[in-house]
Amino acid sequence: MENYDSLELIKQSLDSNNMVLIYFGNKTCGVCTDLKPKVEKILEEYPKIKSIYVDVEKSHNIAVSYNFFTIPAILVFVEGKVTIREARYISVRDLSDKIERYYNLLNE
Repeated sequence: MENYDSLELIKQSLDSNNMVLIYFGNKTCGVCTDLKPKVEKILEEYPKIKSIYVDVEKSHNIAVSYNFFTIPAILVFVEGKVTIREARYISVRDLSDKIERYYNLLNE
């Protein structure tokens, strides 16, 4: 996952990639630090997904612009539109299933 701290960079990524996952968290959140490697492991199976990490302590404005007020949070965009929105209690299995479904639809 690439660390982004600019809303403009995120918008550029959304415009230039068919599928983008944004992970919102921070280093002091135990759940965030535990979940992030699991999400990265899922993403290894889907090389065409652009993955972005936003540290909400450093880039609070980005989280607020996407209406997230709790972490961890995940947004998945398909062709620029939010298709998956998860926050706080995130099931890794459910997230993986949802990503697989959209990825296969987009890349068949």
